[in-house]
Amino acid sequence: MTQSPPALEVLPRDLSAYRKGNVGIDYVHRFESGKPGPHVLINALTHGNEICGMTAATHLLDNNVRPKIGTLTVSFANIDAYESFKEESPYDSRQIVHNLNRIWSPEWLDGGEDSPELRRARVLRPVVDAADHILDIHSTSQPVVPFWVYPAFERNAEVALAIGRPPVHLVMPDGLGSGTPLIQYGSHGGPDGKGVAMVVECGQHFLRSASVLATAVTYDFLAYFGLVDKDPATPAPEPQRRFQLLQTHVIKSADFAFVRPLIGFETFAKGELIATNGPDEIRAPCDDCTIFMPAQRVIVGREAVYLTQPI
Repeated sequence: MTQSPPALEVLPRDLSAYRKGNVGIDYVHRFESGKPGPHVLINALTHGNEICGMTAATHLLDNNVRPKIGTLTVSFANIDAYESFKEESPYDSRQIVHNLNRIWSPEWLDGGEDSPELRRARVLRPVVDAADHILDIHSTSQPVVPFWVYPAFERNAEVALAIGRPPVHLVMPDGLGSGTPLIQYGSHGGPDGKGVAMVVECGQHFLRSASVLATAVTYDFLAYFGLVDKDPATPAPEPQRRFQLLQTHVIKSADFAFVRPLIGFETFAKGELIATNGPDEIRAPCDDCTIFMPAQRVIVGREAVYLTQPI
């Protein structure tokens, strides 16, 4: 598998002006309204090359957005990876060592391993602990339709459906299956949690449209919880499509290969061969098996593909 060079419509900008936050943690900014209300965390750059989150977060800070009620926190997560960006290899700045979106478990956070991502997650832990509701902004390698990702709790679905954009939902009934993402950290990962925690995948990393959507959804999310006024020009929701995550496959062998080039949202019939993974075959577990986020490069240990079915 090879990954063709993307169109670099949006590039990283210097974030050094945002380094000094106001909670004693670099690149974390908190604003309190002084009025009762929820604490909402807008998190950007969980992966260093997901530029749209940076655009949305800097938009809030550059425009002095302040909450009408409750508390707003804006954070830039994996700055080390972000600052490693090179135009000639734009996908390589996703992470330095660990995937920052797979290590939000006690085993990793309280364990003995070390990396830039683990150090950053440990520093950000109290920031995440303090938040009632979390929007974690991401993007995709391929220019597929944007989508939500969230644990299959009604509280998450209610918010995503009410916001209405993007109109596609990837629902996780049993977690991600390849580690613990930020949105499943702590109480947000359990059925008794009171807060909403969601990923929005805004489109291809470097397309301007992804940054536009990330900014719009950020305002939608804040407006839902009453921190800002809803934009009267917000479009009516499109018909919604929801998919349930069935299986997560991880690349086990350097000769991993899909049966044909995939970018996402292709469908397979039950039993149909999707990929070979060393000696193993990956076959569709159901009819209308829908592909999400197929790997574009073979890197052993990283996710190969998510297999879903329409809800």
